[in-house]
Amino acid sequence: MRSVTSTDPRPAKLHWSVISLLWPYLLEFKGRVLLALACLVAAKLATIAMPFVLKDLVNALSDKPVIGTLMVPLALVLSYGALRFISVIIGEIRDTLFGRVTERAIRRLGRAVFDHLHRLDLSFHLDRQTGGLSRDIERGTSGVSFLMRFMIFNIVPTLFEIAVVIGIFWDQYGWPFALLILLAVVAYGAFSVVVTEWRTDYVRDAAIADSNTNTRAIDSLLNYETVKYFNNEQYESTQYDNALAGWERAKRNNRLSLLVLNAGQALIIAAAMTIMMYMAAKQVTVGDMTIGDFVLVNAFMLQLFLPLNFLGFVYREIRGALANIERMFALLALKPKVVDSEHAINAIAGPGHVRFEHVGFGYGEQQILCDISFDIAPGTKVAVVGDSGAGKSTLIKLLFRFYDVSHGRISLDGVDIRDLSQQSLRQALAIVPQDTVLFNDTILENIRYGRPTASDREVSAAAEMAYLADFIQRLPQGMATKVGERGMKLSGGEKQRVAIARAILKGAPMLVFDEATSSLDSGAEQAILQAINAVAHKRTSLVVAHRLSTIVDADTILVMHGGRIVESGHHYDLLSKNGYYAKLWHIQHQQAQGKGKQ
Repeated sequence: MRSVTSTDPRPAKLHWSVISLLWPYLLEFKGRVLLALACLVAAKLATIAMPFVLKDLVNALSDKPVIGTLMVPLALVLSYGALRFISVIIGEIRDTLFGRVTERAIRRLGRAVFDHLHRLDLSFHLDRQTGGLSRDIERGTSGVSFLMRFMIFNIVPTLFEIAVVIGIFWDQYGWPFALLILLAVVAYGAFSVVVTEWRTDYVRDAAIADSNTNTRAIDSLLNYETVKYFNNEQYESTQYDNALAGWERAKRNNRLSLLVLNAGQALIIAAAMTIMMYMAAKQVTVGDMTIGDFVLVNAFMLQLFLPLNFLGFVYREIRGALANIERMFALLALKPKVVDSEHAINAIAGPGHVRFEHVGFGYGEQQILCDISFDIAPGTKVAVVGDSGAGKSTLIKLLFRFYDVSHGRISLDGVDIRDLSQQSLRQALAIVPQDTVLFNDTILENIRYGRPTASDREVSAAAEMAYLADFIQRLPQGMATKVGERGMKLSGGEKQRVAIARAILKGAPMLVFDEATSSLDSGAEQAILQAINAVAHKRTSLVVAHRLSTIVDADTILVMHGGRIVESGHHYDLLSKNGYYAKLWHIQHQQAQGKGKQ
């Protein structure tokens, strides 16, 4: 059974320090941020002024004004309406100004994570789960947006308003009123923090369950053909339902813990407002307060606890956002094992002379290659053959620096490839892989991927050299034909010819073929070989092959076994030695004859 466990380790706790990583994105638009903060202060001052206008209005109306004195209440009503409008419209202007900052931050972070994932080494991508990874990035960027907006425009202004209201109550109505607000705010904040910390695990569990569910779905859909081949639709449905059941349990626990938090916060707010209203009503009855003062106190309490109640929501969401973005920042914190040296050469122009010198490589304690040495002279064709697991494809991965050698060195035109930038190294190499995976785009764009700046004419020329022209002409939409997810609408031979066209278009001095015909039938194999030979003519080429019949014309054949080169030479020289190569040749020849008799 395939595992659906998230590939990222589960952090022991959340780190508020990630907030400091957002400052560079805020400082990119200093002017907008400062203007947005000015709007915030203006809007908050207008909000604080409204209860005072309401107090004066109630007192004016309580005096039973005659018709001639209605101008004062009318002016107060208009002032109250103006203040409310100013508060709202300035808040909208503030949000509009800061929206650009938030959107640019999300763009920058999204691009940074995307670029970083491409810089990570092959071992990370072999272990990754694409579905969960994409959801981590999606929730992380959304969390950043929430964090930037609400930290600045909710927490800070609410704390500012609380401080101002406490000062007003102390000055106007005495320390008991100010103390009650302070105690209520402290109790509310302490309760929110304690309970939110308690339920953080439930928030994180829900996020992990969501990633696992998405991973399971995408993994199954990407392998649609395999599911169909083995008639495992019901099995996949059961496994997906099991993942959904885990998500359901996590969401239920999250919801129940939220109930505890909301109930406690509501109780604190209700108790504080009840006590405050009782104190104010008592002051009115003894004549120490007017009806307007009572209304002012009530208005301030409503005005204060509404954002405070929202502050509790914001704090919960910030903690949830941190639970989400910590996974995204954990991705950014991963260090690639293969990095450019400090003085890496950014460009190299040469004929493509490759040399492996006493190369050794292994994964942990498992040794894959031992003391590999050979030359690929410019313009020559070197083939590598051997049984499965001999280390043939590992040579290609080392040449492309998907991994760095453990011992020895690999040089390109006399320069150690570790002294080249990865960009310039891979620019000098073009590959036709064993398994060609295409993008869900047109044939034109899939070929153009070899060199994105190529013109349509250059793409067509590359397709013709790869013997794709006749096939493309038979298609109703020609080059504009969509190839489907991973190129599923094309046959194996057609996909391989698209890969060859890509390699041609790239125009690199060295070509690499990684078992490019191993999965093809004889007819397709001959067509591909014809294309390969046309492309490789007078170019440096390294061919990893399973079928020996495809590399008999190689200038040098390297025979690998157990991670070592056990034989090398021309085809007929190796046959005359009657060694390991001759044994492989005779086995494949007998298999071919057996198939021919069937």
